[in-house]
Amino acid sequence: MAGAAPAAAGAGSGVGGAKPLTGAKLVLAGFVLAMANFIVVLDTTIANVSVPHIAGGLAVSVSSGTWVITSYAVAEAICVPLTGWLAGRFGTLRVFMFSLVGFGVFSTLCGLSGTLSALVLFRLGQGLCGGPLMPLTQTLLLKIFPKEMQPRAMAMWAMTVVTAPIAGPILGGYISDNWSWEWIFFINVPIVALIFFGVWVLLRDQETPTQKLPIDKVGLALLVIFVGSFQMMLDLGRDEDWFSSTKILALACIAGVFFIAFLIWELTEEHPIVNISVFRYRGFSASTLSLTIAFGTYFASIVVIPQWLQTSMGYTATEAGKAMAFSGVLAVVASPFVPKLMQKFDPRMLVFVGVTWIGICALMRMTWSNDITFWTIAIPQLLQGVGVSLMIVPLTTISLSSVKPHETAAAAGIANFGRTLAGAVATAIVTTIWSDMGRERSAELAGVLNGADATAQSLQQQGYSADQARGIIAQMVESQGTAVATGELFVICAIALFIAATTIWLAPRPPRNAKPASGH
Repeated sequence: MAGAAPAAAGAGSGVGGAKPLTGAKLVLAGFVLAMANFIVVLDTTIANVSVPHIAGGLAVSVSSGTWVITSYAVAEAICVPLTGWLAGRFGTLRVFMFSLVGFGVFSTLCGLSGTLSALVLFRLGQGLCGGPLMPLTQTLLLKIFPKEMQPRAMAMWAMTVVTAPIAGPILGGYISDNWSWEWIFFINVPIVALIFFGVWVLLRDQETPTQKLPIDKVGLALLVIFVGSFQMMLDLGRDEDWFSSTKILALACIAGVFFIAFLIWELTEEHPIVNISVFRYRGFSASTLSLTIAFGTYFASIVVIPQWLQTSMGYTATEAGKAMAFSGVLAVVASPFVPKLMQKFDPRMLVFVGVTWIGICALMRMTWSNDITFWTIAIPQLLQGVGVSLMIVPLTTISLSSVKPHETAAAAGIANFGRTLAGAVATAIVTTIWSDMGRERSAELAGVLNGADATAQSLQQQGYSADQARGIIAQMVESQGTAVATGELFVICAIALFIAATTIWLAPRPPRNAKPASGH
């Protein structure tokens, strides 16, 4: 099967005998590429806390405003797995630069939008252009860095994946509260301009070889339909009460049928739009499965904890963001040491220890209640950063070292697609379970409530009416029920993480000092 064209040739060797980068130029180029990935991943979450502001500014309902998030996620999920084909057909650097410019242009148009329909349309364009940037930053990093430095490059890239989803809500909330929602899009423009300038100056002679591959129109159509239907099912499921809704059932059936058709077509097509044949490598399949489960579970906590802090604990968006921000501290500190550990230990062992540690940190949250302090929340966030470093860097190395060099872009695209989809699936599942468990635990607590009458009388003596007193008690019960459900939810998350940790042992042991894209 043809798959992607050579999208990641030998490190430091571009078309036309480009000179390899060294010293400060190499470090600066790596930083610029990492920032490109950071800004794209940031936009997956920066609008989440801004939806009420956007809805108010455009005079639409909050539920309608969520299409701002959905449209970006759908477009990005569709375009990410196409990266291998795009890079092979047009060249890695050319696709990267075009996508970067498009991302900046559509960011500007999003900020200028005066209607919801225009904003959703431009968010689609932003997602389509942003999708390829994630795997292409990996591909270019592997190309320009010499093999002995590639694990360090992947460590730098991995940190953008960890810190950007956390920074998104913090930055989005601050901008929306203190400026206006348009600036969550405008802020991208100067950053994109600087990245474009840096890439043009440093990497313009690092293009990769291309092949004039035919366009797999049928495969593309099947991909768009199945991913679009599946993403819409996830986004609308909770509001529509999932499979009790005819709409959700229809979307699920469409997604399932077209997914099967997509698999059959791509496996038999001579020039597939997505080179899923990379799953023939056991190392790639096992590492992608482990990453999908682990990152999906980890990402769900990024969604649940801020919601709980703001709805039940009385935290502002900024305060919740500060508590979440600790996740990136030890992750950034530990990452530079991971490549050295990979030289001494089996990368699979590092993944196992890292994911298991994240699971242990999840268990630290099982006793959370409404009485906990800021540091009780922040410490598990801080400690799990070490596990995240031990998870992402070795997983990326195992994954991309399992495929042949010319399949790197396709493999990176599929792995990023799996990570993106895992975040969406896990968020939909976890938030639904959390909401249901919260209602159940609140009902159970209400049934065994002691001293309710005395509390009600005490509140009435303080000047509250009988209805107000009952409302306050009901709110207290609901808040405590949500806290219990939150603790139980993280026990489930811990179990999922332990399963993900075990899954990595399905991969064969990589050669000692294996480097991404080193082939077999």
